[in-house]
Amino acid sequence: MQALICEAFGPLENLRLGEIPPPALGDDQVRIDVHACGVNFPDVLIVQGLYQVKPEPPFSPGCEVAGVVAEVADGVGVFRPGDRVLAWLGFGGCAEQAVAHVGNVHPLPASMDFATASVLLLTYGTAYHALVQRAALQVGESVAVLGAGGGVGLACVELAKALGARVIACASNAEKLAVAREHGADAVVNYSEENLRGALKAYTDGKGVDVICDPVGGELAEPAFRAIAWQGRFLVIGFAAGEIPRLPLNLALLKGASIVGVFLGEFNKRDPQANRRNIEALMTLFEAQKISPLISQTFTLRDSLTALQVLRNREALGKLVVRVREGA
Repeated sequence: MQALICEAFGPLENLRLGEIPPPALGDDQVRIDVHACGVNFPDVLIVQGLYQVKPEPPFSPGCEVAGVVAEVADGVGVFRPGDRVLAWLGFGGCAEQAVAHVGNVHPLPASMDFATASVLLLTYGTAYHALVQRAALQVGESVAVLGAGGGVGLACVELAKALGARVIACASNAEKLAVAREHGADAVVNYSEENLRGALKAYTDGKGVDVICDPVGGELAEPAFRAIAWQGRFLVIGFAAGEIPRLPLNLALLKGASIVGVFLGEFNKRDPQANRRNIEALMTLFEAQKISPLISQTFTLRDSLTALQVLRNREALGKLVVRVREGA
């Protein structure tokens, strides 16, 4: 089968498209003919050896896919060949076939196409877990989203709005902020032109923001945290800026605020049933047209390296998808 292959940890440019044997089907696993693979920031990190998970090369990047079940292991009665599914892999998605543990495979609603399904599990799964389990978001609270034009950021905007919050989208340019407004943001902050702390304070009438979603890190974290409300929650989701911030902990003390980690992979490992309920809730929100993932660019498997480069360079708006098979 064809796949994008990482033969050794290193720069993205070392990846190559080639032929490899289909992955072996293990116990409790499902083999999937991949139609679409969502592209995510962990894919950029994993091939460089910079992610928490370090698979043994050679391997293919791509942690979430949608497609059709080709084969199931003995004893797996939940799915059958021909079923339309989406699945969390960890890695291996930029390939014509992939295998996933049955617990990480979910049925695909008839109303959802493969491309949309391939971008739901990581970004929307992370955003939902962040807002519901980690922040315990309440109706009427304010939520500020950094990096609101990116995949996780835009998912946080949509979900926070769907859950009844007042949403302040924060991004680096007018195009990203316009998209965030289209997806439900009540107010916007261009932090390349405005003082982030001051703008967040102004939009909350000096009270501060109840929940801050930060998938960016870097220099934005501290000014955002300085605008947090009493007993606010600062959600540490990722570090797309590349730098891990060092927050002054006296601010947490003075504001009675919480700095809360969000790690979807570990949450799924420790409480898979709760994560499955989250995915079911996302499906319900999709079918109710409360969320609508933005796919700004699609790529063929042959061009999948370009997709990773676009994401690495922070040029992506919303989500990127590799269409492994025509018609995905």
